[in-house]
Amino acid sequence: MGGAHRVGRALVRHELLLLASLFRWMVRRPHGVGEGRAFGYARGQGAMMLGFGFVCVVETVTMSVLLDDHPLAHRVLLVLDLYTVLIVAGLHAASVTRPHVLTDTNLRLRRFASVDLLVPLTTVSSVRRELCLTHEKKDGELSLEAGSQTTVTLELSDEAQYLTFFGRPRAVRLVRFHADDADRLVGEIDRLRRAQGDFTPVRSEPSPLPARPV
Repeated sequence: MGGAHRVGRALVRHELLLLASLFRWMVRRPHGVGEGRAFGYARGQGAMMLGFGFVCVVETVTMSVLLDDHPLAHRVLLVLDLYTVLIVAGLHAASVTRPHVLTDTNLRLRRFASVDLLVPLTTVSSVRRELCLTHEKKDGELSLEAGSQTTVTLELSDEAQYLTFFGRPRAVRLVRFHADDADRLVGEIDRLRRAQGDFTPVRSEPSPLPARPV
C-alpha cells in the first residue's frame, strides 16, 4: 500500500505542476529564475512536442467520426484524448517556464517538472560544448535530453543530488543537458569561475559532427 500511495502521490503532484506550468506560460511568469540568468531548452524539443500534439488532435477527430454510433465509448475516448493533449501541452509549458538558471554561485538544471538539480559552481571540474545523440543510463550520470539530444557535458568534482520522479535521492558526478544557447552558457560558467579565484580552466570544445550513414 505504501508503494502504491507513493506512486499515486507522485503522479498527482506531477500533473498539478504541469497545470501550474500552463498557467505560468499563459501569463509569462517563469518559475525560479529570480536574479539569475535563464537558459532555455524548449526550442530543442519544440518540433517534437508539436508533432505529439498534432497526432493527438488527429486521433481525437478520427475516433470521434469512427465511434459516432457508440456514444459511451465516444465520450470515454474523447476525455482520454483531450487529457492527453493537455498533458502534452503541460510538458511543453513546463519546459518553457522552468529553464536552466545560472547565478553567481550555482547552476540549476531542470527538465519538465520532474528534474531539478542544483550544482554549486565550485564543484564544476569541467564543462564542454558537446553534442550527444545517444545516452546510456549509468550510475552517477544524468542525461537531460531535449529532442533526444544534449549539447553540454558537465563533470563535477563532488557529488550533486536530486530527487527522482518518485522522490528517491540520486547522486551524480556527470551531467549531460541541452541548452538552446549552449556556447553562451559555457562561456558564462567560465567567466564566473574565473571571478571566484580558485579556478580550474573550463574546457569548451566544439561539438563533433554526427557520422554520416554509409
